[in-house]
Amino acid sequence: MKTSVTMILAAALAAAAFGCTQFGGVATLRGADTAAADQAPVENKVYVGKKPGLQKPIDRTFSTQPPLVPHAVDNFDEITVAENQCMECHSLDSYQKKNAPRLGDSHLDAGKKMVTMDRYQCNTCHVPQVDAKPLVENTFVGHMPKK
Repeated sequence: MKTSVTMILAAALAAAAFGCTQFGGVATLRGADTAAADQAPVENKVYVGKKPGLQKPIDRTFSTQPPLVPHAVDNFDEITVAENQCMECHSLDSYQKKNAPRLGDSHLDAGKKMVTMDRYQCNTCHVPQVDAKPLVENTFVGHMPKK
C-alpha cells in the first residue's frame, strides 16, 4: 500500500514538473509580448481616411460585422464612461449636424437615449481600417445579403 502511494505521488510530481517546463519557451506568433505596441511599419498604418467626415463608410464584409471606422482615431482621447469623443459626432443629438452615421439602437438603453454601460467602449468592436497589405495569406470571401 505504501509503495503504491509513493509511486502515485512520484508520478504526479514528475507530470507536474514536466508540464511546467514545457511553458518556458512559449512565444507569440507576433514575435512580441501581447502588451507591446504593434510593430507594423509606420508606412503600413496609413488610415483609409485621415479626417472624420471626408470619406464614405467602408462596406461591411458580412451582415453582423461592426462598421469599420473610416478615419484615424490615434489622436482621440481615451474612451471612458464619462468622456467619449466618438459621441461628439455619432450621438443622437449630433449625428445629423455632423453628417455621421447614427449610433445603433442596440447600443442604447431603452427609452433613455443613453449608451448602455456594456457598449460605451466603441473601439472594442469598431476599429479603424488601414490601407496595408495582409501580413498572411487570406482567402476569406465575405457574403453580404442583397438589399
